[in-house]
Amino acid sequence: MNQPSFQWSEIRFLNGEGEIDKSRRRLPHWQQDGKTFFVTFRLNDSIPVEVLNSWREERQQWLADHPQPWSAETEAEYHRVFSATMDRYLDQGLGSCLLAKAGHGTTTASAFRFYDGLRYVMHSFVVMPNHVHLLLSLMDDHPMAKIVADWKRFTARTINQAEGGSGGIWMEDYFDRLIRDWDHFINVCRYIGRNPEKAKLSEGRFVFYEAPWVMRLLGKTP
Repeated sequence: MNQPSFQWSEIRFLNGEGEIDKSRRRLPHWQQDGKTFFVTFRLNDSIPVEVLNSWREERQQWLADHPQPWSAETEAEYHRVFSATMDRYLDQGLGSCLLAKAGHGTTTASAFRFYDGLRYVMHSFVVMPNHVHLLLSLMDDHPMAKIVADWKRFTARTINQAEGGSGGIWMEDYFDRLIRDWDHFINVCRYIGRNPEKAKLSEGRFVFYEAPWVMRLLGKTP
């Protein structure tokens, strides 16, 4: 890891009046250079197919009824209805849970920290048995889609080599949210930190990282 020389003034949040690069694959993505994001992606066997299909159908109809840009209230409703539902399924620990196996969680964590200070500033992350959550600030000209693709490619290759498998292990896309302000930032930090306890995980089944500046912000001792 290339630990950055960090100043709080370097964190930049969503600029509601600025230009937003909007893209859509399976999921919508908003991109602003150099901003701060909450990112989630999961193993491809972590959600039962029938549950995922139903979730996608309901979400597609909701999105059609609520075109972006959203107000803060509409965004909160989206995450209450859809993100929270997905998180509850993920925390049940379904599927192979490859990331809980010896070495795979640390391999994934190492991938996240490899370009810290070069392509992004990593504030916090947790590697759960079948999914990951990350809070990071991008450096200019480093798109989120490329960063996530690099993480997935490296970790899938390394884990497949260890497991004697092949092919993709991750969901095709990823969830991301532009962080709006300091309150949003702190709430996400706390959410990531509480995730293992909420899922009732024992030590060794997750990898948690919190940067020293986040620990100070939350009143912890680095």
